[in-house]
Amino acid sequence: MTIDSKTIRIALGTDHAGFAYKEAINLFLLEKGYQTKDFGTFSEESVDYPDFIRPAAEAVSEGLCDLGIVLGGSGNGEAMAANKVRGIRCALCWSVETAKLAKEHNDANMLSLGERQITKELALEIVQTWLQSTFEGGRHARRIQMLDPSI
Repeated sequence: MTIDSKTIRIALGTDHAGFAYKEAINLFLLEKGYQTKDFGTFSEESVDYPDFIRPAAEAVSEGLCDLGIVLGGSGNGEAMAANKVRGIRCALCWSVETAKLAKEHNDANMLSLGERQITKELALEIVQTWLQSTFEGGRHARRIQMLDPSI
């Protein structure tokens, strides 16, 4: 997929522990010209992450959004919840390099971040790198096919 920020729709979902970064990422994306669909949560009040992550992942799976970014305290539960949705390849990333490889080698269509694990500046760098990276195909395409034969 060629990234053209004018046409890319990005689903956002978080629990309370990722709320602040979700807000910062949303603003960052809008400033870059991306379209966003925010599935919540909308405050730091304690919530159950599957209630917000699953709808974001379903939006990507169903083609309502092209990509998705989910957040939590560690990002682990959010990645697990997103990956329960058919067709989702959500990568938990904690560095620019893991984000780059998630797209280049795994064609990750969703990104998971842990607000309690990385700085906001690093989170924004990770998002930017992930969005600018391109799936390499080749031997990696065969492996993605093995994950989901319907692709």
